[in-house]
Amino acid sequence: MELAVRLRRRIRKAARTARETRMFARAMASGWHPVLAQVIPIRRCNLSCAYCNEYDKHSEPVPLSEMLERIDHLARLGTAIITLSGGEPTLHPELNAIIRRIRERGAMATLITNGYFLTPERIGGLNRAGLDYLQISIDNVQPDDVSVKSLKVLDRKLEWLAAHAEFDVTINSVLGSGVARCEDAYEIAKRARQLGFTSTVGLIHDSGGQLVPLHAEQREVHRRILELGTGLFSFAHFDRFQQNIVSGLPNDWHCRAGGRFLYICEDGLVHYCSQRRGAPAIPLRDYTAEHLRAEASRKKGCAPFCTISCVHQVAMLDSFREQPREALKGIIDRRKQRDPSFTPPPLVRALSYAFLESPASGFMRGLGRRLLGGK
Repeated sequence: MELAVRLRRRIRKAARTARETRMFARAMASGWHPVLAQVIPIRRCNLSCAYCNEYDKHSEPVPLSEMLERIDHLARLGTAIITLSGGEPTLHPELNAIIRRIRERGAMATLITNGYFLTPERIGGLNRAGLDYLQISIDNVQPDDVSVKSLKVLDRKLEWLAAHAEFDVTINSVLGSGVARCEDAYEIAKRARQLGFTSTVGLIHDSGGQLVPLHAEQREVHRRILELGTGLFSFAHFDRFQQNIVSGLPNDWHCRAGGRFLYICEDGLVHYCSQRRGAPAIPLRDYTAEHLRAEASRKKGCAPFCTISCVHQVAMLDSFREQPREALKGIIDRRKQRDPSFTPPPLVRALSYAFLESPASGFMRGLGRRLLGGK
């Protein structure tokens, strides 16, 4: 990798970390603004993966003016992270302009793509637009009748990302019904690590976003992927949600979709998530702080067997805000279950004491919020 690319990557990562820290502090200070919004700029996709219910073959791109208005309104609601998904969002001819607007409005900009249209030139455009994160889900090593999002097809694209991307890249492998060779998920995760990317593993859900339990061989592959290593606070690997999901067990949690998490379809309506389209189905332009509070508080019957990880992630942030001691202890305990020799990093131990355990913990939490921009 060229020295200039490495330098720009480090500078952007440092700036991104500072912005993420402020975002976390703000999420801790207030429970009534959206942490994450997933926005659909186009429903059309160039692929037809057999398990997917989130695309069509005919929709036109949402006009740029409408997309910018939606980004602006999300900013007025205080949204911290805006993810562009689809369909296939790289089919939108003004994608870079949308990403620039997200960044101009102070939010983190992320992109979920199948990767087919990535080229060195396209990656350079995403760099200049200010993209923060990109995620590609790869379903198998060799294409089959279920999916052609394969490592064989996309590996060259991954090499281009490793060489040119100044944003962070996550490769998501999948397990569940419809995947012919569950061993493929491990091979994909291993290749992602070789290229310096973050790797996660997702679980294929049914058409309602509900749990499809893993069989013994799939659970073993899942365990091996976790052993490749990950950060202490990785939502994808160490939270209680996925531990229960892979075992076919329900989760006892409060889903805050419609408040802390928003899904905005191509028609500009707010839904709970990609698998609960139709509720509450309120136009984003009419969405207010009162809607955020009401929908975040509403109990969702689909929550116990939900597999929508991005909604889980948002809920986990709120568990830190509401019960920080218990949340931090749970993460550390689960990591120790996987690795009995694990010791939290010195910084984590110091922060745990200063903010959670010491006699001055209340003062320290207030000081930290003020320093990081919280109220």
